Amino acid sequence: MAVVIGYGADERIAPIRPIGEGRVASIPVVPIFVTRPEDAEQLVWNERCVQNLTGYLKRREVRDLGKPAIVVKGCDERTLLVLRKESQIADGDVYVVGVACEGVGEPRAPKCAACDVHMPRFGDTVIGQVDNPPVPPEKRYAELGDFLRLSPAERFEHWKREFSRCTRCYACRQICPLCYCDPCIMDKNRPVSVDTSATLQGNFAYHITRAFHMAARCIECEECTRVCPAGINLRLLNQSLSRAAEEQFHYRAGMDPDAEPVVGSYSKQDREDFIQ
Repeated sequence: MAVVIGYGADERIAPIRPIGEGRVASIPVVPIFVTRPEDAEQLVWNERCVQNLTGYLKRREVRDLGKPAIVVKGCDERTLLVLRKESQIADGDVYVVGVACEGVGEPRAPKCAACDVHMPRFGDTVIGQVDNPPVPPEKRYAELGDFLRLSPAERFEHWKREFSRCTRCYACRQICPLCYCDPCIMDKNRPVSVDTSATLQGNFAYHITRAFHMAARCIECEECTRVCPAGINLRLLNQSLSRAAEEQFHYRAGMDPDAEPVVGSYSKQDREDFIQ
C-alpha cells in the first residue's frame, strides 16, 4: 500500500466545545493521508469520525499516490460495492480496513439511529466487534414515512422552501462518493443542460436531476446533508428513491455483492404495478 486514507486529529483547529457537564472539549477529526509507516500513529478512531472517506478514491491526486488502503465504517463500505458494480474500482485495487462502529457524531448522526451495518462485512481487515441487529424498513424510513403522510401540495411547498435556500455551492455533489462523472452535466455549457443560476427553477432542476442519478445507487451515508451550508435535508429526497428501489425491486445499494443493480438490469419477476 502506498497510502492509507483514514482519520486523524487536527490540533490546528479549535477544539469542539463540550456538550453538557463533565464533557471535555475534543479535538476535531479530519481525513488524513498516511504515506510513511512512522506516521501511522496519527490515525485515530472515535465518535467524531463521521465522514465517508471513500469519496477520495475518485480524486486524481489520490490515485497518483499509488494503491490505497482506506478506513471504512460498515455504512461507508457499501459505497465500495457500488463502485465495483459500476466498474470504477476492481477487486484488489483497494485494501479495505473496516472498523466496527456503534454510531458517530455528537449527538449521534440521524443515519446511525436506524443503521443495520455497524459491522463491515467485506473488509480485508476488520477491527473491533459490535452487534449488528437487523432494522425493519419502517424504522429505517421513519422520517420519510412521516413526510410522505403530508399531502402532495404540502410536500411541494416544503421543497420550494428548502430549495429556495440553495446557493448552488455544489458541496453535496463534491462530497458524494458516487458523483464521479467528469464532466458533470451541471458543468456543461455547450449546450447548457441545467440552469446554473441559484434560482428556484434552476435549483429544482439540479436537485431532481442529481436525485435521479443517485436512484438505487445512494448508500445513505448522508454526507450531502451533513455538508450542506444551507441545512437542506437532502436525506428525505434520497431516501424516497431508496425506499422505492427496496419496495419495488427488493434492492438496497451496496448490501449484496451478488445482486445486479436496479439501473441497467431487469428481471422477469420485477413488479410493474408502479407503471402508470
